Amino acid sequence: MAEEMSRRPYVREETFRWIFRHPRYLRYMAREFSCLFIGAWTLVAVVGLGRLSEGQVAWEAFLASLRSPASLVFHFVGLGFALYHSITWFNLTPKALPMQVGEGFVPNAVIAGAHYLAWAIVSIGLLHFAGVL
Repeated sequence: MAEEMSRRPYVREETFRWIFRHPRYLRYMAREFSCLFIGAWTLVAVVGLGRLSEGQVAWEAFLASLRSPASLVFHFVGLGFALYHSITWFNLTPKALPMQVGEGFVPNAVIAGAHYLAWAIVSIGLLHFAGVL
């Protein structure tokens, strides 16, 4: 028996407009896009370590390059994306890591709150050791 063919075969849309169809998709793609800035910032940090190992003159030149307007904009945008990435991940953690205690599950707010608390403690500790606090 011959298979019947559809009169109108499905044609897949090959555009990026699907991102804008629902706000959830746009938030997801913004979160995924944030990794590019975090990766670039990591490369800047690695270059800085390399300049530090090369001596004081190279380190001073690297610090001078960080004071440029383009560098400051990059760091502020990168900080914004890092905050967005961290906040969205902490809010997703209860779905990715549900914790069962006995017959029930730990409430989502407790799991996310524990991550925010740990983030605050580590941040305060780093600021303290850096001499800011």
